[in-house]
Amino acid sequence: MYLKTAIIFSALSFLFFGYACLTSPFMVLEFKRYGLARFRELNGYLQMAGGLSLLLGLYYQPLLIIGSSGLSVLMFFGLLVRFRLKDGFLKSLPAFFYMLLNVFILWACQK
Repeated sequence: MYLKTAIIFSALSFLFFGYACLTSPFMVLEFKRYGLARFRELNGYLQMAGGLSLLLGLYYQPLLIIGSSGLSVLMFFGLLVRFRLKDGFLKSLPAFFYMLLNVFILWACQK
């Protein structure tokens, strides 16, 4: 029950974040601030692919493993970017939370 809730929460979050990454003027500015403007669209597509993979992974476990692994790595690098920019705890917290959430999903689905 908790695992399914975590999967759906993460999946919907990344579908939303990925779409926002592709369409939001704020995200355009953020990726410029990160010094990663050329990777904004790729990041958005990867987030949406990861979210979709988590949802489909509810029915086909290899996709759950791929999606949670990929999103964990993506959030790890997001956390590194936040540290590099010295963004502080509150701005770094979402990347850390979603990294841990997807590591939990990966761990729990292999039990």
